[in-house]
Amino acid sequence: MDLTGLGRTTIYRLIKEGSFPAPFKPGGAASRWSEAEIRDWREGLAASRSSGQSAA
Repeated sequence: MDLTGLGRTTIYRLIKEGSFPAPFKPGGAASRWSEAEIRDWREGLAASRSSGQSAA
């Protein structure tokens, strides 16, 4: 949430839509994401914005 500026509900909605990296479960109910995947996702948003395409 800190890296994206998005809330939990929005993140999980985007995961369900296939437009956000899926989490991995290190154990129990906790969800974790690869920081590199989140950075790549953000860069993809910036690239699509600058090319005029619609993104998440």
